[in-house]
Amino acid sequence: MTRGIVENLIAELTKLPGIGRKTAQRLAFFILSMPEEDAKGISRAINEVKDKARFCSECFNITEAEICSICSNNSRDRRKLCVVEEPSNILVIERTGSYKGLYHVLLGALSPIDSMTPDKLKINELMKRIKKDEIKEIILATNPNTKGEMTAQYIRELLKPFDVKVTRIAYGLPMGGDIEFADEVTLGKALEGRREI
Repeated sequence: MTRGIVENLIAELTKLPGIGRKTAQRLAFFILSMPEEDAKGISRAINEVKDKARFCSECFNITEAEICSICSNNSRDRRKLCVVEEPSNILVIERTGSYKGLYHVLLGALSPIDSMTPDKLKINELMKRIKKDEIKEIILATNPNTKGEMTAQYIRELLKPFDVKVTRIAYGLPMGGDIEFADEVTLGKALEGRREI
C-alpha cells in the first residue's frame, strides 16, 4: 500500500534533525496552508542549495565558489585561524563581529565510539595550511563537550612542534544569566577563563 502525498511529506520532514512526527505533521499542514509561491520558494531553495553548495577548497566552509568569501577576502587577518567543527559554527562566530581572521572546518569531532577518527576529519588539511601559510595563532573553537575537548586536545598535541600560538575559546556564564542558576562545570570554566579588567 502506498502512502498518500501528505503522509509522504510528513515522513520526509521527520528525516530532519530535531523533527519528530508531531512537528513534521504541523509543518506539513502549515506548508499546505501557505500560498503556493511561498511553498514552491522553499522547494526551489532546497534544490538550489543541493545543486550549488560545496566545500571551500581552503577552509571547508560551505560556498558556491571554489574558495569561500571569507578565504578570498584580503582584509581578513591571515595570521589567525579559528578551528571549528561545522560550517554552521562560522555563522555564529561571524555574527559576533569580533573575529576578523580565517577559519578551518574539521567537518566533525573525534569520537572513536562513532568511528570518527582523525583521518575522517580535516586535520591533515589543517596541518598542511599551517605549514604553508603564515599562521601565528590557532584558536580552537570546538564545542565544550567531551568530543570537542578530545578534538581540541588532539590538535593541540599535533601543533606542539610548530611555532604557533594555540588558544582555546573561553567558557562561562551567559550574559544576563545569574550565578545561582549556573551548574558547577560552567561556573568552574568561567573561573578558569577569568581575565584581568
